[in-house]
Amino acid sequence: MTQPVPVRRAAAHRPLLLDLFCCAGGAATGYHRAGFDVVGIDIVHRPNYPFTFHRADALTFLADLITTGEINRFAFVHGSPPCQAGCALTVGTNASRGWGRTHVQLIPALRDLLEATDLPYVIEQPTGKAPIRRDLTLCGLTLCGESFGLGVLRHRVFELGRWSTVQPPHPRHRGPVRGYRHGVYREGPYVAAYGSGGGKATVPEMQAAMGITWTNVREELTEAIPPAYTQHIGTAFLASTRTLEVAA
Repeated sequence: MTQPVPVRRAAAHRPLLLDLFCCAGGAATGYHRAGFDVVGIDIVHRPNYPFTFHRADALTFLADLITTGEINRFAFVHGSPPCQAGCALTVGTNASRGWGRTHVQLIPALRDLLEATDLPYVIEQPTGKAPIRRDLTLCGLTLCGESFGLGVLRHRVFELGRWSTVQPPHPRHRGPVRGYRHGVYREGPYVAAYGSGGGKATVPEMQAAMGITWTNVREELTEAIPPAYTQHIGTAFLASTRTLEVAA
């Protein structure tokens, strides 16, 4: 059974966010910048995670929070379950060549638990065949007229539960991602923040391209989303709740 969630002392006006499958904290950092305090859960030890962290199975931890009523301490939940079961690389190139292994799809079970919380939530995944609604799509280009200033494209889709926000325009890419693709090497203004070799980004390049400086672990960087994405999402959510409070 999950014990009461200890968190670092925070200002009373900052709502608490639960960050499931948190990895090294790319999403968490964006939410923190938007105005949340964050508690992260991951089945792997993440010493670089910059906020309160618990090592646990995310679905079991969430189920226990619901059972004990501890979930009521939170205002919002973000979930980034492992993407291999539905990402474009796994279901496309790797599957066609007989590479890889079978992956368990956790999204349906996660969604059921998130619905049981009665809280607003986000489920994040790469573009591909993940079974989520594409309520919002972000990449590393321009958002609502202001540049993210990122050196990656890193398209991500988000299912928004119990709240909504406006989809920003998706501008044309300035060029290709640097590296080999289908046997051809191309230079470009963006780096590939995944894998290694073949012109893909070095660790310092990934850190600079995504705005993530607190970890230099390649695996954590390749799985991270840029904090700018969730800063945008968190800011939009908090603005919507303030609007509702004023209207009430």
